[in-house]
Amino acid sequence: MGKRKKSSRKPMGPKKRDPLATSFKCPFCDHESSVAVQIDKKNYIGVVDCRNCGQHYQSSSDMRSLMQAVDVYYEWIDACEDVNGPGAAASGANVGRPSASQPRQNAPVASRVGLAPGEKYTEEDRGFIDDADDVDAEAEYEEE
Repeated sequence: MGKRKKSSRKPMGPKKRDPLATSFKCPFCDHESSVAVQIDKKNYIGVVDCRNCGQHYQSSSDMRSLMQAVDVYYEWIDACEDVNGPGAAASGANVGRPSASQPRQNAPVASRVGLAPGEKYTEEDRGFIDDADDVDAEAEYEEE
């Protein structure tokens, strides 16, 4: 008797990795794949440019030969976060955006209040209770 073909197969090598991204989303204009990164390996400089809004960032990092486009992009993101850090909220940089530390005002949702689509929620609707009949129905159900 001979061996089966399945047992005589050679093991497969490791799977090939996907290449790292070279185009990214711009944090200023929010367009997907509008940011391109070029790396000058001789001068160790990475340049980030947005094709849509024209934002530009130049990095001279210590990574040397290990520098990749992803590293330069995230260095730019970190620099943006440093500029818009905790002191930026006091200076008014995030005007109009709710902060995670501030409680949101709970506006009633039209579907929960029982309003028709397009109907406005008024002060008259605020104190109205629609579930009064449900309490009586439960009391009758318990007696049986």
